[in-house]
Amino acid sequence: MVRLSILVLAVLCLPNIAGADEPAGADIYQQKCARCHGMSGEGAKAHPQPLVGNRSQAQLAKFIAKSMPEDKPGTCTGPEAEKVAAFIYGAFYSPAAQARIKKSPRIELAHLTVNEYRQALADLVGGFPSTKTTAPARDEHGLRGEYFAKDGKGKRTRVINRIDPIVRFDFGKTTPDFDKLKTPEIAANWQGSVVALDTGLYEFIVRTEHSTRLWVNDMKTPLIDAAVKSGSDTEFRGSIYLLSGRAYPVKLEFSRGSVGVRKDPKDKLALEKTTINLEWKPPQRAAEVIPQRNLLSSDSPTSFAPTTTLPPDDRSAGYERGTAVSKEWVQATTDGAIETATYVANHLAELSGVRNDAPKRKSQLQEYAGKFAERAFRRPLTPKEKQLYVDRQFEVAKDDDQAVKRFVLLVLQSPRFLYREPADQPGAAGDAFDAAARISFGLWDSLPDEELLKAAATGQLKTREHVVREVQRMIADRRAKTKMRGFFLQWLKVDQVAELPKDAKLFPDFDAGVVSDLRTSLELFLDETMWSKTSDYRQLLLADDLYLNGRLAKFYGGNLPADAPFEKVTPKPGERAGVLTHPYLLANFSYSATSSPIHRGVFIARNILGVSLRPPPDAFTPLAADLHPKLNTRERIALQTGPKDCRSCHAVINPLGFTLEHFDAIGRFRQEENGKPIDATGFFVTRSGDKTSFKDVHDLARFLAGSDEAHEAFVARLFHHIVRQPILAYGPEKLTELRRVFTDNHCDVRRLVIEIIAQVALVGTAR
Repeated sequence: MVRLSILVLAVLCLPNIAGADEPAGADIYQQKCARCHGMSGEGAKAHPQPLVGNRSQAQLAKFIAKSMPEDKPGTCTGPEAEKVAAFIYGAFYSPAAQARIKKSPRIELAHLTVNEYRQALADLVGGFPSTKTTAPARDEHGLRGEYFAKDGKGKRTRVINRIDPIVRFDFGKTTPDFDKLKTPEIAANWQGSVVALDTGLYEFIVRTEHSTRLWVNDMKTPLIDAAVKSGSDTEFRGSIYLLSGRAYPVKLEFSRGSVGVRKDPKDKLALEKTTINLEWKPPQRAAEVIPQRNLLSSDSPTSFAPTTTLPPDDRSAGYERGTAVSKEWVQATTDGAIETATYVANHLAELSGVRNDAPKRKSQLQEYAGKFAERAFRRPLTPKEKQLYVDRQFEVAKDDDQAVKRFVLLVLQSPRFLYREPADQPGAAGDAFDAAARISFGLWDSLPDEELLKAAATGQLKTREHVVREVQRMIADRRAKTKMRGFFLQWLKVDQVAELPKDAKLFPDFDAGVVSDLRTSLELFLDETMWSKTSDYRQLLLADDLYLNGRLAKFYGGNLPADAPFEKVTPKPGERAGVLTHPYLLANFSYSATSSPIHRGVFIARNILGVSLRPPPDAFTPLAADLHPKLNTRERIALQTGPKDCRSCHAVINPLGFTLEHFDAIGRFRQEENGKPIDATGFFVTRSGDKTSFKDVHDLARFLAGSDEAHEAFVARLFHHIVRQPILAYGPEKLTELRRVFTDNHCDVRRLVIEIIAQVALVGTAR
């Protein structure tokens, strides 16, 4: 005889208030459900998956009444279905029941994620007064350009000084003011900073017929050196590793000597072809002229960009978290410490501000080392720590340079640097420096800056008001904007898209350049919405415009010139519905030749509405279009997902995905497919059991913009991205509380970020 679980026995022992002749929910479950789902919903041979999910109790009752038991559907209906649904929901199905069974989630011991590790190292090495990274109050986009005329005898005269938005010039045709450069020999310099888009290897490209040199993040050694030019080469390349969102110094030199000049028969000056372009190829993107938005006229200091590869972070919970420790991770962090120590040693005078011939060099380097360790550990050193990490290393090393290497290696392999959150429950001991770290890692994925550490040291992080003040200061930093862009791309499941291959016969011009432009288009829209005055989440779903350039306008409308830069365009009023219909997402959630209502529906259900979906029992291969030439995509999907094993999930997925059928495999709007009018109707059943029908994606977008379920899913994802801890660890009502704050503040995303950090920063700190 199968033994009942303690939980089921407890429920069975409760008084049967419905009457002796009406079985309670636990009895019904034992009689009709347990043989397939296990006595406690743990699963059985026929259905090994645990009986858990996020349907409401009302939804469960409707599903049971319609489909259960599987061998006799329709035999558990009415009050009986409601009773067994209530039992299942309260005993083991709901998130609350699961939390009770498994015990409440805890704040987990967590090491730095891959991005946190890289960003923290960059700020640690570059975070001292001698390498100050604060940008000027006024900073224009573009590079400072200086143009010089030469008289042929070596004398140069500056004739133009201005800010150039990009470097793409033809000195004989399209360059205003170049009539001032009528001498045989000319030269130009462009200087400022370049802001990296993503973390990874960048290929910089200079195209010119003449002499050139390019420096990027190293003003001593050129990345490209073609100052002495020979042959007919006109393209020069160099690669360098950069971190996303950071500004790096850049300088470009160009010179045309007398070899580029001839005289025409009338003895007038004539120029051979004289052009110069400054381009780049960011990670997983196409080569392009570096856009104005990624150039700054100010000079940034040289910055450390660690290249050590770390194992990918665990994403099994739906967000990046540093909970897994492996031999590979230990080895990678050791390699990262060695790389950093080598960099510090090679740039010691510059980083420490201590000259090699300084009379008190040892004591000054010890002072630098102490500050380095305090910054790495996010708090002042105790006397014992100072002795271990600093003084001891200078005592045993053969010289001061070796001592610096030793202490950097020791600091960067210490748990005090590698781990940022103790495995404690709310209410455990903590202090203002813990709060400072939660603020800075929450906003920047990096270390507290000097001002935040000062606030912690002087008692200015004791209250919510203190925290909010610091967050409002720090959220304007480029690092916060970079982290938020990363969140949106993860939320939309496009953060790791490498390429979007499409059928070359159907979409012959849909190439890597178009894909790269589409990603830029999406990022421009996300940045604009997030950092607008209202920062309104609902606009992410309701906006009917796109950022297009000339190349994209060819595909998606907008009537722009072929070489037009990005601008906001409404291709056709009422055609688009925010991110749901952005071509980059639509192309990502499609096959090479056709749309994919299943991929699109899964994305909306999981990421936008927070619905838990089980993976399909078998590998899913879509029906080929040529097998059913008379059917359109919607009809083929309905045919393939008709079997009863598919219905429970596809009853949610398909009606959501069908609302996007007005858009083909590359996200272009269409009115028909395969000679048939598009049917974009769909529906969704809420947790309360209410069914909402949609005539198209615009109805769906309006529903999502006002849906508590969608708001809750968005809040949960943003919380996890910022805090990197389970939200239930901060209390069973935390999600509901934050969702109410979000809706009460008109879905202001920026205010939600501030609220999340304000609520978690002081958790466990002494008041």
